[in-house]
Amino acid sequence: MSFPAAAFRGPLAAIAEGATLTAPDRSLPVPVASDRDVWDTSSGSADRAAIEEVIARATDERSTPWPQPRASDAARVHRDGDRTAWEDAAFERQRRLSRATVAAAATLDEGWVDEVVDGVVLLCEQSSWCWPAHDDTRRVHGAVLATVTDPFVDLGAGEVVAQLAWIDHLLGSVLEARAPGIRRRIRHEARVRVFEPFRRRRDWHWIGLDGDVHNWNPWIHGNVIVAALRLLDADTEIAEREGVVALAVEGLDRYVAALPADGAIDEGYAYWWNGACRALEALDVLAHATDGAVDATSVGSLRETVAFPHRSHLGGDWFVNHADGQARPPSDQPWHALHRAARRYGDVEAEAMAASHRHPGSPAATEREGLGRLLRGLTDPAWVGASPASPPLPRAVWLPSTEVLLARHDAGSPAGLALVAKGGNNAEHHNHNDVGSFLVAVDGVPVIVDAGRPTYTAATFGPDRYDIWTMQSSWHNVPVVRGTTQPAGGDVAARDAVTGIDDERATFSADLAGAYPAAGLASWRRTAALDRVTRRIEIRDEWRFADAAPTRADTALHLLLAGEVQLERGGARVTPLGGARPVRLRWADDLEATAQVRHLDDPMLTEVWGERLTRLALPLASRTQLLLTVELDTPIEDLP
Repeated sequence: MSFPAAAFRGPLAAIAEGATLTAPDRSLPVPVASDRDVWDTSSGSADRAAIEEVIARATDERSTPWPQPRASDAARVHRDGDRTAWEDAAFERQRRLSRATVAAAATLDEGWVDEVVDGVVLLCEQSSWCWPAHDDTRRVHGAVLATVTDPFVDLGAGEVVAQLAWIDHLLGSVLEARAPGIRRRIRHEARVRVFEPFRRRRDWHWIGLDGDVHNWNPWIHGNVIVAALRLLDADTEIAEREGVVALAVEGLDRYVAALPADGAIDEGYAYWWNGACRALEALDVLAHATDGAVDATSVGSLRETVAFPHRSHLGGDWFVNHADGQARPPSDQPWHALHRAARRYGDVEAEAMAASHRHPGSPAATEREGLGRLLRGLTDPAWVGASPASPPLPRAVWLPSTEVLLARHDAGSPAGLALVAKGGNNAEHHNHNDVGSFLVAVDGVPVIVDAGRPTYTAATFGPDRYDIWTMQSSWHNVPVVRGTTQPAGGDVAARDAVTGIDDERATFSADLAGAYPAAGLASWRRTAALDRVTRRIEIRDEWRFADAAPTRADTALHLLLAGEVQLERGGARVTPLGGARPVRLRWADDLEATAQVRHLDDPMLTEVWGERLTRLALPLASRTQLLLTVELDTPIEDLP
């Protein structure tokens, strides 16, 4: 069978057209459990450390009840906005099944096979695979619980159907021998819940038919591809298998076509893993399933996005975190996926970035990111045997599509000051109102920061999004002008963004007036610079108003700081988190800055910043310019 010509002609259309799919039992790039050269716990090539750790966790939970997502918790999305009660139980159920699957593959023990059967049937009996916060059942049917006759294909449905496909691929014959009929049940549920609605409805918002393509697109399409390749395996389903895969590839093509030439992700580093990385993984599966015929390595934007993680790296566990990302995200990302993509696309720096997270004797992958990613990490010999490397930490990065500059003192080292400055607009995916904001890190640790996001609720992606303090410009490192903050919107944007990068200095400059449409500004020119000669960062703001109105009250610059803050005359001394060296912020002596402590209680924030952040306000009512500098508070003889 081969792909037909696609209706949408993006970069993948010509690559995929005419490619032939391999047989279903050979279409996924993981050895099956009967391959004992891979899965045997004493002599197999699969990563032993990860298998042992997964089996240990599976053993501990084996005698306990399976997690149960409850109807009352699903309804809470519409009652009080809480989405985590249902999601936490659903996610842990899937992780438990992933652990049991690895235990069964490694041991072929009938008890573990029974555990997998139990978990598979629980998923098949679960009313909906869609996460309640995503379901359109309230809007369409007036219901707060899933309408089982009208399933919604979302991230959750994609994750479950792909998990079942990986289980069927890995253990299908073993499961069928133990529980005859279970494979038919898997295929029935996949058809009813995913394949049929996926093909029947073409108004899924995540396809991107309106041109707005975001991380759902590759995440769902990649999972549909995995499921169709393996589960549509009957002789009567040949044409359907081809059609579903072709439709998913066409959808994925819309994402690749929208990916900017520099590979940057406006959702930020944290969402790269579930956006661009998902696209790279889907294309890797397709390359395997077509015996290499689908080869997207010639697509420049894909090649560039492989570099995005190391271009967003501040040092250690810290990353640039514009939009809804965390500045210190979980460390157990699927680094093997980046390593594999870097090898395929020939990016040695990205390969080193991934390898910097490969520690011999530690697990090569975890179940946290899904069964497919766990199996790929366990069975990738190049990743399992990779030697540790140092992250590249490029000296300067300019990403014009998102208007983000990152500059540090020396390439390859987090030591000293680093500057991040952005222009952009306030309609970016997972947007925060932060046009013109900047970050400063010292020794790789953010000190002038972006708070990131709190725990998601129903309000996070609804009309009340910008009532959440972390999303507001007043909690970013930008001005409040005549009492007005930045609104959301694509026309709320920086203007005339320019950069200058050389050995001595890296500079970003933009006019922020367009981000304050109600403030009466003629211009607000912000220039942010890292000076490697003087070893300091300079933030220079110069502004003028379009009207002659005398009132300029309530104009102030806000700075959000992490660490211990001591206000001084004309500045502040900040001791950052994590043992990084102190810094001094300096401004005009006659500015009377004030400090407001924001106590944190949301775990998404406290696990990054601890118990508090501090916001400084520098009053600017009588001024038309401001110079802020940041320097290490270190004797010159102690500087590197």
